[in-house]
Formats: sequence, C-alpha cells, structure tokens
Amino acid sequence: MAANKGQVFTKEQLLENVWGYQHVGDTNTITVYVRKLREKIETNPSEPRFIKTVWGIGYKFDGGSQ
Repeated sequence: MAANKGQVFTKEQLLENVWGYQHVGDTNTITVYVRKLREKIETNPSEPRFIKTVWGIGYKFDGGSQ
C-alpha cells in the first residue's frame, strides 16, 4: 500500500497481493490485520493518519496527510 500511496485497495486485492492466492472465505481477516497495523504505526489508531478506510471499498495508504 505504501508503494502505491493514495490508491484504494479492496479487501480481496489485499488478500491476493499479501498471501499470493485467491482467498475464499472471510475478508474480515484484512480488517483484523489493518487494525493491528494501525496499533503499531498510528499515534491514535482510532483516528488513523496513514491507513485510511474508504467505506464500502477498502483501504488506502495516505502517508499521514490530514
């Protein structure tokens, strides 16, 4: 995501790009991993500056802009 700042990725795209296969099942796995990443890199994970949620689509890396 950081290499493609501003590009929105669906949960399905992230599953495929990270694990290298077409995931069959629950995309909530991505939600959990994004939460854990936010806990590590965000000052306040409840108000993320880096990994933004694009509601109804997925996530994007915003690089810390507000």
